Amino acid sequence: MVPKKAFLTKGLGVHNDKLASFELALRDAGIEKYNLVSVSSILPPNCKIIPKEQGIKELEPGEIVHCVLAKCETNEPYRTLAAAIGNAIPVNENNYGYISEHYSFGEDEKTAGIYAEDLAATMLATTFGIEFNIDSAWHEREHVYKASGHIIDTSHICQASKGDQNGKWTTVIAALVFVT
Repeated sequence: MVPKKAFLTKGLGVHNDKLASFELALRDAGIEKYNLVSVSSILPPNCKIIPKEQGIKELEPGEIVHCVLAKCETNEPYRTLAAAIGNAIPVNENNYGYISEHYSFGEDEKTAGIYAEDLAATMLATTFGIEFNIDSAWHEREHVYKASGHIIDTSHICQASKGDQNGKWTTVIAALVFVT
């Protein structure tokens, strides 16, 4: 079973109960009806990223659905939390790409999202032997990666929030969901 399609989604949930907060984040992301199985970080060859709405139409409630899932949760008032998914797609669609999940405290949505995107691109770049300075800024490495002729696209999705002011559980998720 090698998926040919995938979509990105994100969500936020707040509730007195930790599990209910996670459920609400899944609902916000539109993926609560599926039996989610977390997998690691490979974007299969020839797998197209499609719009979320299209992907959800192709899934059925109760279906076992594989995804790369990032989740972060807190019940600390005002604590900043983020969950992000980054992906890197090779020029040659017959090669595999990379997906990264990142979850953190203290990072805003932009920072966490760029970190996840950078991580996926760096993992893919190393498989092609692309030489780069790991200490250089993301935008500099991004230029090197894309100029190499091996990486065509990178992107990310991120959900960030602050913990509920009253100490309710706050959960953020981001996911790349495979459609088979």
